[in-house]
Amino acid sequence: MINMLLERFYIGPAYTVGRLKVDGMYMCDTLEDVVRDLNQDGDLDDSGEEKVYGETAIPFGRYRVLVMRSPKFKRDLPRVLNVNNFTDILIHAGNYAKDTRGCILVGENKIKGTLVNSRYWETILVERLKRFLLYGHDIYINIV
Repeated sequence: MINMLLERFYIGPAYTVGRLKVDGMYMCDTLEDVVRDLNQDGDLDDSGEEKVYGETAIPFGRYRVLVMRSPKFKRDLPRVLNVNNFTDILIHAGNYAKDTRGCILVGENKIKGTLVNSRYWETILVERLKRFLLYGHDIYINIV
């Protein structure tokens, strides 16, 4: 089993920045929408935690990940499975919070609120995860 860890270290009013580790090794930075799972219990069921479509980061928790073809992006991308009240959650390239729509963006956070070299890190991540899957490993992401 392969574990990915997304450590959110800046949870702001307009976006969220984190670090992604794959099998214990730092890989790249992440950018997400606003975290609304305020008590970090893995759901959006509590008062003040209402989901805003296309502007809400997925709740804290552990999720299975597969690499599948995205009809929208027309390429293989990691898909985060079984996120309550969310559909089509991908890990992909993008530069700004407006690019997320609930997904996790990968890249380098060298400019405040922005990712650079995003397509490069998407390619590296997809290749690495495909290799793990080819060897029969299950992949999970823990979001903390």
